[in-house]
Amino acid sequence: MANIGDKIKIISMDGEPHYSGKEGKITFIGRDFDNELYYRGTWGGCSVYPFKDDIQIINDYGESK
Repeated sequence: MANIGDKIKIISMDGEPHYSGKEGKITFIGRDFDNELYYRGTWGGCSVYPFKDDIQIINDYGESK
């Protein structure tokens, strides 16, 4: 699981192909009405759902966590 402040790279986002390759920091972690975990952050307006979107958590050196 990621934490607020972690940097992520979006490999692919379900239904949002133009988000592929975007990076940003997680600014909010929540759960939707179905109790599914999601992240909001500096990569744009869409939330990332780690159970269905392919993301990579990266540290300050650009390496995978």
